Amino acid sequence: MTTAAPTDPPATPTHRGVDVPDGRGRTGLDRVGADLTRNPDVAVTRVEVTSDGWHVLRRTTFDYRRADGQVSTQQRETYDRGNGATILLYDLAAQTVLLTRQFRFPAYVNDHPDGMLIEAAAGLLDDDEPDVAIRREASEELGVTVGILQHVFDLYMSPGSVTERVHFYVAPYTPADQTGPGGGVVEEGEDIEVLTIPVAEALTMITDGRIVDGKTVILLQWAALNVFGRA
Repeated sequence: MTTAAPTDPPATPTHRGVDVPDGRGRTGLDRVGADLTRNPDVAVTRVEVTSDGWHVLRRTTFDYRRADGQVSTQQRETYDRGNGATILLYDLAAQTVLLTRQFRFPAYVNDHPDGMLIEAAAGLLDDDEPDVAIRREASEELGVTVGILQHVFDLYMSPGSVTERVHFYVAPYTPADQTGPGGGVVEEGEDIEVLTIPVAEALTMITDGRIVDGKTVILLQWAALNVFGRA
């Protein structure tokens, strides 16, 4: 009788972020959304991780019951970068706002002249509560220690493909609140210029195209109605 030669056990499939930790220590990224039941007309049938970099791209297959009762199978790719927060700092006495200017490659590659966008300070939550995160971002980017903080609303900025929900804040500031240089975190590749701009000019900059960042336009227009409009 011939004895079969021993063979190695079959290799266990591995996928970063699925069954082994990715660069941020995450697993189970292929299960996000699979157990959702809040909408009875939507049944998720499959979740695939198609990119497992610092942020996550998924392809999700689901059955969707239309208003006419017909069920169609659909697929959507979603980009998950976590949730974020943004803040507009304003000096009511001086009628100014504090903004940033920094290079944004996605805007540069999509027809912006130089990619240097003027924006309200913002950043990802990074597992912090929104109010904690935005105080951190204001300190890092603007050099401001924020006192009174007003939450305005939470918005989905690109709900067709990006999961991110942004928490919007405004807060008063004075020059005395600028306790640091700002400029961002060099180790994270940030090179941020701090701009003090009269609010009237900032609104003009929306009209003439010098400010084209969505969150910043929203905050400036809200402040024009609800902060400076009451002055």
